[in-house]
Amino acid sequence: MIINDYIKKFLPLQDLDNLFVVADFDRTITDGNSHTSWSVLSLSNLLPESYILERKSLYDYYRPIEISENIDYSLKSQKMKEWFQKHIELFVKYKISEEIFDQASMNIEIMKLRPYAKEFIKYLYDNHIPLLIISAGIGNFIKSFLINNNCYFDNIYICSNNVIFENGIAVGIEQNIIHSLNKNEISIPIYIKEKIKNKNNVILLGDQVSDLNMVNKDNYKLVINVGFLTPDYSLNTMVSNFDIVCEDNDNYDKIQRLLFNN
Repeated sequence: MIINDYIKKFLPLQDLDNLFVVADFDRTITDGNSHTSWSVLSLSNLLPESYILERKSLYDYYRPIEISENIDYSLKSQKMKEWFQKHIELFVKYKISEEIFDQASMNIEIMKLRPYAKEFIKYLYDNHIPLLIISAGIGNFIKSFLINNNCYFDNIYICSNNVIFENGIAVGIEQNIIHSLNKNEISIPIYIKEKIKNKNNVILLGDQVSDLNMVNKDNYKLVINVGFLTPDYSLNTMVSNFDIVCEDNDNYDKIQRLLFNN
């Protein structure tokens, strides 16, 4: 674990009443080898091969764009929106049912929590610390995954791409598309804003540099950015952008002890 010297003076955190946590989900709360929540359906064996092939074609084209450090931000953001929209259109094209979503979400092997993530989430709940998950994934699966792992508590608020159904068939998502590059544009619902109102300290958890956009540092007294190293970025890039960088052998137990001395 690599820690920015400036941040060390604030640790461990004391004023928990003035704190909330903002987290990415895929490969942040889940481990770095997990499939994403967008992959759940394709790995479920519940859909035709043609869906899987179309989904893979989209991934093969757009994923390199997402992780490239050499593509203009505005173009990359445009391409991410295009990718997600096309994938959502596949849900509609194949008339994927709510029943299939429910069945697919039961496969907990597709995604796995990072070590001690469950205990970390429980610690937040026990100490009345709100956990806001802002994810470019699929909210339906994120909620189901947390429920299936017995760590979905009433201090958790999910802002993600929630698929809606009419007569049991997928027809689109609830609001505007959330992708990896537009998290700074997300309009957090009023009921969630009320839960974090007047809290001035934030812990941000993410695995991509773009996750830093989940929080505007100018709006808070203290923001501690915790980044998980994955093959998408070099160690130097992560250290240059995050206050704390967790490497392969680091886990949420170490994070919890560092942040809270607990």
